[in-house]
Amino acid sequence: MKQTISEAIKKGMNIVNGLHEYLSDMPDLAALAQEHGVQLVDVRRPKPKSELHFWTGKIKDVPTPRVAVLGTDVRMGKRTTTRLLTQAAEAAGLKAQMIFTGQTGWMQGRGKGFILDSTYNDFVSGELEHAILTSYEEHQPDVFFVEGQAALRNPSGPCGSEYLVSGQMKYVVLQHAPARVYFDDNEELGIKIPPVSTEIELIRLYGSQVIAVTLNTAGLTLEEARTYQQQYQQELGLPVILPLEDGVDQIIDILKKEVLQETANL
Repeated sequence: MKQTISEAIKKGMNIVNGLHEYLSDMPDLAALAQEHGVQLVDVRRPKPKSELHFWTGKIKDVPTPRVAVLGTDVRMGKRTTTRLLTQAAEAAGLKAQMIFTGQTGWMQGRGKGFILDSTYNDFVSGELEHAILTSYEEHQPDVFFVEGQAALRNPSGPCGSEYLVSGQMKYVVLQHAPARVYFDDNEELGIKIPPVSTEIELIRLYGSQVIAVTLNTAGLTLEEARTYQQQYQQELGLPVILPLEDGVDQIIDILKKEVLQETANL
């Protein structure tokens, strides 16, 4: 990969890097970039601590409902579903804002946010709150959609409680991949993804509500995906959506009829 990056630098291309490794810390690439007058932008480089925020509790003053798009594992398509929800809400006449929490969301440049997995742990809750507060002050949206990371019970990187507790996100869209058995496809350790029903119950115990389940249909035929869709709907008693195949308008309808109406009555 370094050879490809070097060739791009020599052609005068700026490099936006979302990897955990920082290109600007590699002397050969840094020197080459300086020679050719290009920038090496390491997206995952942590911000200086002086620019980070502790949690303040001001999130409680934000009346806009916040919908966390969580998943039962990593690489579930949570960011894509979050974007689809934001776009569908706007198409339905709502003022919607997306909060990104990963490097790809930063690169796509949609909404406010931060890169969770490169933020010092003490500041994760504060940075999440700060992104929402800043977006609310600028846009006064009707609804927030917040990109989730990893999963509540993924042992290699459990994540999600910050959204529900620190971000005060009372509504969740839960993304699941029926064809995936083990966390992050890691069959060597044999750690299976728990049943979706138990994840919904765990989220409920945090004080939040799953309003819909979305399915990542990778590894499935459309017929198989439809079978899982019907199975989960019967088992969970919730709308189960195929975002890429069918869109997410049904979730927006739920928001307009239930979540936003409930918020207006408070």
